[in-house]
Amino acid sequence: MKLIPLISLIVATASVASASPINVNNRTTTYAVPLTRNPYFKPNAQAQVAKLNRRYPDLKVLVGSIGSVPLTDVYPDLEYYGTVSVGTPAQALKLNFDTGSSDTWFPSSTCNTPACKKHTRFNSAQSSTFQKDGRGWSMGYGDGSSSSGYLGSDMMNVGGLQVRQTIGLATEESSQFGNSPEDGLFGLGFNSIESVRGVKTFMDNVIAAGLLVQPVVSVFLPSQRLFNGDGGEYLFGGIDTSKFTGSLKYVPVTRKGYWQVAIRDALFNGHSLNQASEGIIDTGTTLIIISNAAAAAVHDNIPNAVFESGNGWLVPCSIRDDTTQRVSFNMGGSDFHVALADLAYQDVGDGLCYSGIQGGQEDLWILGDVFIKNNYCVFSQTSSPSVGIAPIKY
Repeated sequence: MKLIPLISLIVATASVASASPINVNNRTTTYAVPLTRNPYFKPNAQAQVAKLNRRYPDLKVLVGSIGSVPLTDVYPDLEYYGTVSVGTPAQALKLNFDTGSSDTWFPSSTCNTPACKKHTRFNSAQSSTFQKDGRGWSMGYGDGSSSSGYLGSDMMNVGGLQVRQTIGLATEESSQFGNSPEDGLFGLGFNSIESVRGVKTFMDNVIAAGLLVQPVVSVFLPSQRLFNGDGGEYLFGGIDTSKFTGSLKYVPVTRKGYWQVAIRDALFNGHSLNQASEGIIDTGTTLIIISNAAAAAVHDNIPNAVFESGNGWLVPCSIRDDTTQRVSFNMGGSDFHVALADLAYQDVGDGLCYSGIQGGQEDLWILGDVFIKNNYCVFSQTSSPSVGIAPIKY
């Protein structure tokens, strides 16, 4: 795996010196400084790098780590989750990594709702590093699901990166969560949409701690169609160039909260559909959800596509073999593609499949996993945030 390089520093062992004069040609002009080891010295690479960068501002030396979280694809590309460790000793939890929200939460061992009982519940009493916050917490999502409980903080390890993280511990969960294999959600949006004001996200905390090589999260969500559900990954602090073709094109974020961008046009086989909107790139949404007019414009180009009230857009399942035609979205001056094959999302019978593109999102389009499994996405949390996008390498 080829990653963006890290400048490595080897910090020398510190020493204590004492000086004594040397007689050269009857003049004491030089001094020898014998070095002895300081047994109490503890190397600190980050402190040394900070010192270098203060002294030489143009140097811009980087120090940090890269954390990798392998993913499980819930068939058929419904959602993807990874495992994190929380507490001391560590308790493993399966979380859905979500760029469309910012709260990180999972059920408490005190939650006895049916949905909670179907999942791993975090036992804060068994963690020596847990600290209760005291504030209440609640969260709701666009599909009507919700959870509530209280805030706390504990040590969280994500792909080898460990910081103290504020977490929501659910004591109530709505029934929708009972059907999900993951235990909770891991928010990757900006802290401005945290449900409790002042809470920092995991990315905020690892960036502040200087733990990352780069302030990025790179996302590879493979499709069942191409990868048999293997190989998904969230890469914190790095970019895996083996996962995409060409070069990343960076699309500026227009508003921090969600990863919001300007979608200048939708296209079918390169032909403009004259549809545009602000939109978000959202790992926590399965499909692409756009306006009713844009969805109709897309499906008007697919023979035998039909709209059914109560079901939405349906397409012939036979397009699963069509990898040459594509729907595209123009962002940041570039077109990013979705293979027509990925619009045949789920078989509903009679040769028809539920489409991977649906309408109903009039003001803020959602480019969910159907888009991301065709495009490697790098969520860059710099002072001018952006999303780098390039086609997935098959």
